[in-house]
Amino acid sequence: MKISRLALLLCALVSLAVAGCGGGSDEVPSDAVAVVDGETIGKSEYEGLMAQAKTSYKNQKRDFPKAGSQEFQTLRDQAVQFLVQREQFEQEAAALDVEITGKQVDARLDQIRKQYFGGDKKKYEQQLKEQGISNGQVRNDIRSQIVSEKIFEEVTRKVNVTDKQVADYYAKNTAQYSQPQSREVRHILVKTKAKADDLYDQLKAGADFSDLAKKFSEDTGSKANGGKLTISKGQTVAAFDAEAFALKKNEISNPVKTEFGFHIIQPIGDVKEAKVTPLKEVEDSIRQQLAQTKKNEAMTKWVDELKKDYKDKVSYAVGFTPPPVATGTGTTTAAETE
Repeated sequence: MKISRLALLLCALVSLAVAGCGGGSDEVPSDAVAVVDGETIGKSEYEGLMAQAKTSYKNQKRDFPKAGSQEFQTLRDQAVQFLVQREQFEQEAAALDVEITGKQVDARLDQIRKQYFGGDKKKYEQQLKEQGISNGQVRNDIRSQIVSEKIFEEVTRKVNVTDKQVADYYAKNTAQYSQPQSREVRHILVKTKAKADDLYDQLKAGADFSDLAKKFSEDTGSKANGGKLTISKGQTVAAFDAEAFALKKNEISNPVKTEFGFHIIQPIGDVKEAKVTPLKEVEDSIRQQLAQTKKNEAMTKWVDELKKDYKDKVSYAVGFTPPPVATGTGTTTAAETE
């Protein structure tokens, strides 16, 4: 994984819009792009993101957008919104008593080095160089990711899924946990009725089904296995399906015509009846699924409230005011170019 992708992964706080509103302001220092509730976001931070984007474009052999173009403005707005969002999360982390230590950042960075670079420091540094990213930028991105994780934990701490909610979900989605009738069969598929009749006669005379399937069947998916396959009711074309489930075990069908050709079918197992997986076997997975959904909803609500709270707390330098963003839409960064 390239560091530009890695950095994006690390610094993506949440896929929700938190950017503040407001027009360009003379109150923003000349060396800044925005001020978030008294905290300045320097132009150097913005330029660092844009430099990373340029390197990414270059590595992809793509022309970087020209200043003034719509694509450049979009990239600029994304960078500014990301930086504002990151600062807002930093401030809210403090309000939630979320503390991130250097040791936590060190541990996460070590994990990344091991996962993507086999712990090789030189390979890691070479990748930083190629992507135009400093170790400090990566550490800042790691910190941002940990901040977002901790905030998510705090915001969703009280999320709970009751037994009734699990049972209700199961009852409404029983089809997801239903298994239709199934049966193990084998078949031979050929193109012509004449060939199918000839093979049928050979089978009735005692020829080995498996040998004939391996030699003559045109079903590449089962040919090597002597025509064997396990089918579920309704899975195959109608004529094949009806015959396969109507035959007695080991009975050989007359040639059956389908859109694929002519089949000779022989069930080699009894029909396994349809069944529904009991609630007790899936309740844990349902509970996890519902919990994650409720956590995401809680986080979305928190972010929407945060956006309202910061509406009048963000000022942008002239030329850096982003367009309005709809609540709940995803944000990206200038680094997101791969």
